[in-house]
Amino acid sequence: MENGRLQTAGFKTTMDLARQQSYGPPVTTGVKRTQEQRSSYQNSPTRLSVTSAGIQNNVPFKRPTLDASSTRINASEIYNVDPKRPKEEETPPSEYSQRMAFRSTPGLTQNPLLSLAHPKYDLPESLLRNLARLGINKIYPWQSSCLLGRGLLEGQKNLVYSAPTGGGKSLVADVLLLKRVIEEPGAKAMLVLPYVALVQEKLKWLRNVVKGVTKKVPADDDDDDDDSGGGTYYGPARKKHVRTEIRVAGFFGGSKSRSTLADVDIAVCVIEKANAMINGAVEDCTIDQLRILVLDELHMIDDQHRGYLVELMATKVMSLAQGTQVIGMSATLSNMIDLARWLDSKFYESKYKPIPIEDYLVYDNCIYSAANPSAFLKSKGAEGATQAADRAPRPCRRIEAGKHAALKSAVVNAVVALSVETIRAGYGALVFCGSRRGCEVTAGTISEAAPTPEELGQDVREARLEVLNELRSSSVGLEPTLEKAIVAGVAYHHAGLTTEEREIVANAFDRGTIKVIVATCSLAAGVNLPARRVILQGAVMGRDLVVALSLASQRVLMGAGGRRRQMKGRAGRKGKDELGETYMCCHKRDLEQVAQLLEADLPAVQSSLTAEKRGFNRALLEVVATGLATSRPAIDDYVRHTLLFHMSDAAKLTASVESAVQWLVSNGLIEVELAGVYRGTQLGQAIVAASLTPEDGLFVHAEIRRALRAFVLDGDLHIFYMFTPIQASSGLGEINWDTFRDQLEELDESSMRVLELVGVSPGFVNNMAQGGVVRETTTEEVEVARVHRRFFAALQLRDLCNELPVHVVAKKYDMPRGHVQSLAQTCEGFGAGVIKFCERMGWGMLAAVLEHMSDRLKAGARADLLDLAKIAYVKSRTARAFWENGLKSVRAVAEAEPADLVPILLQAAPKRKRLQAEEEQRYRNKLVVRANIIIQSANRLWNQQMQVDLDE
Repeated sequence: MENGRLQTAGFKTTMDLARQQSYGPPVTTGVKRTQEQRSSYQNSPTRLSVTSAGIQNNVPFKRPTLDASSTRINASEIYNVDPKRPKEEETPPSEYSQRMAFRSTPGLTQNPLLSLAHPKYDLPESLLRNLARLGINKIYPWQSSCLLGRGLLEGQKNLVYSAPTGGGKSLVADVLLLKRVIEEPGAKAMLVLPYVALVQEKLKWLRNVVKGVTKKVPADDDDDDDDSGGGTYYGPARKKHVRTEIRVAGFFGGSKSRSTLADVDIAVCVIEKANAMINGAVEDCTIDQLRILVLDELHMIDDQHRGYLVELMATKVMSLAQGTQVIGMSATLSNMIDLARWLDSKFYESKYKPIPIEDYLVYDNCIYSAANPSAFLKSKGAEGATQAADRAPRPCRRIEAGKHAALKSAVVNAVVALSVETIRAGYGALVFCGSRRGCEVTAGTISEAAPTPEELGQDVREARLEVLNELRSSSVGLEPTLEKAIVAGVAYHHAGLTTEEREIVANAFDRGTIKVIVATCSLAAGVNLPARRVILQGAVMGRDLVVALSLASQRVLMGAGGRRRQMKGRAGRKGKDELGETYMCCHKRDLEQVAQLLEADLPAVQSSLTAEKRGFNRALLEVVATGLATSRPAIDDYVRHTLLFHMSDAAKLTASVESAVQWLVSNGLIEVELAGVYRGTQLGQAIVAASLTPEDGLFVHAEIRRALRAFVLDGDLHIFYMFTPIQASSGLGEINWDTFRDQLEELDESSMRVLELVGVSPGFVNNMAQGGVVRETTTEEVEVARVHRRFFAALQLRDLCNELPVHVVAKKYDMPRGHVQSLAQTCEGFGAGVIKFCERMGWGMLAAVLEHMSDRLKAGARADLLDLAKIAYVKSRTARAFWENGLKSVRAVAEAEPADLVPILLQAAPKRKRLQAEEEQRYRNKLVVRANIIIQSANRLWNQQMQVDLDE
């Protein structure tokens, strides 16, 4: 500024420069170009390019592309330590190498007893044909020796036996069980398994085994004019009242089935259902029909949460002395003699493995044989150090150091290298990780290093696309991370996936379509899924688990509180592999602890029926409430049949009995009459009928009595709160407090009254959302935490029953899909117990309300859809889509055509990305198959309804 005047001559602002700047070609709107100009523009290889000087027309245009090679990982190579070294000198002789050199297992010509058709087994031809159809043409020598033990096939002796996982131990129990049911027409059998997945698998197997098999009908049951000449008749009954077919039923989860032991021939049950059925049979005096009780995974008896129920079942059966044969089996029993003494049984132990398994330790990118774990233990002192150096194990193979950032960890590098090596060899591998997140990350890393479908051929690509379409057509759709992994032949398997997703993945692995499954330890416990190679990623599994992995024969994963998981036994599959391998990939810092575990003996199985573990009160309440023991001498006799009696001090046990009886009397669960007769009160009998512990039963009783004084019936939330389990270990999970706070702000007036009645504090929730910590050190703090967990779960149940799909609820509450699904199933089971409790207490109206809501919870729908929801694959959102499209009854669905249902199924399906034409057609074909299943299911239901109407 000069003399107070602005200097403007020759000065340009940025706005002036912008107006003068030329951006791109001149405007040609409304100006017709010549043919020469149009041809020149269309054929020009140049496009606009931005530079610091402006926009120029001299840089060729390149469309952005995703470089596939940039996401690929090259798996590290695995090579022998010394290529020139003879193969036989690299590792000592193994069981596999010796079996290859000397075939020692006898055949049928050397030992005719290896055929189940031998007269000593006395099995019907129809059963033998079914077993042969399922691939069982002969048995192993140890199975023959075990079955032919004196009194076993006749049902006169009990049996406890142990055999390696995959060694054929289940077949022994199956033969003994089927013998009892076939030879005694009125006999009932019960098979007890720890997990629902195992029950479902066994149920399918047994139904295939008994298809067309009939019971023996004594000749004196025939008509008087029969000229058969006496003896035993096999086949269809000659009298209408004699039923010869074998009925197999499963009892698990939240089933509201009114079936009892008297209604079936073979009951396959989870532990809780089996105990409830035995209580019912004792109460209605039909327990004498139970001729054989099979306890699979007998080592579960020392499980801190459920083990005492296994002991209760066996103790009741033993104390009744009805001649019931008790069979106990496991792959991991170190004190079998103690268990055999308890059950007054024979015992048999087999070490035979049909598929030899070789064990390896992997650390610092080196692979060592684990045949001699003591070689990895450190020795103290100078002399010990010299000896340790002399006997230091030498690696049999080495893994190349990882070059990619994702492979910097030696453990991850080893897991990926071993997995890819297995895939390229054409075999399958199971990789076990410690967390759900770890499973997904590891699966993604392996998939990026695995051979592409193009490398493996068109058939492989087609098969994997089929798996993807199965997942797309599921109720929750297809997760992008899982899709990417499956394309490469890899998948993950954990509790965060729904049951349907896990089943599809497991079936694809069993078919060989998926080559690698990365799973949490729950897969080893709940699914029979063998593989050529089992890889354990790290020596720490899970948030609460300590270093506890074992690779030696019969070893198991040991966790906090004695929890066990068999993983190593999944290596090797009979009929497909001739060798199994396990690799423990760990850090060098964990090597000492791993080696110590490999050297250690298995811990002895102990009784969980102790006062400290709350099992003793339940044991005495059940025997008194069911009438099994009605006096103090009878209670003492019952206690003498427990495993606890064989493992504890007699004086201490007597004091525990006296203390438990006094506790039950003081809490109004049993009463003592003048003659010294013990009798269960109405409350005590209700607790036993509901399969609750006495402590939990008292809490439920207090909650229901409080609810009866002020029950909120103008909404659903209070009822769903009654369905939520009261134990934190029942799968309620952690709370997302931010989400909890947001949901409280959206509650209506009815729900706010529920909130006040059950004791939920908005201030407490807000405090937790701001970073507070839930404390559970005092009884009051435990109660507050329990109320809030239950209310948070009740909100999820409400949304599920209001037809929100599982994956939507999972996203809304920031929970895994599988957790939401299992929560609904757990609550359904707990609700069934609460309904029985109310019925026994005489609260019929409340029981009716709860039963109606239980139907809604099972269907995941409102009341108007309950009939439609009985159809297979028609639940929640799908049922509503059918209703809105005019299919409002089972009959309407039964009369529909598959082509009519496909558009509705597409409408109800979760959102998905647009597919290519070929994949879209495959997906629609899957929906056509599902539509046919739906119509068939609807027809069966409609025919049943018609039959009921005709009978009435």
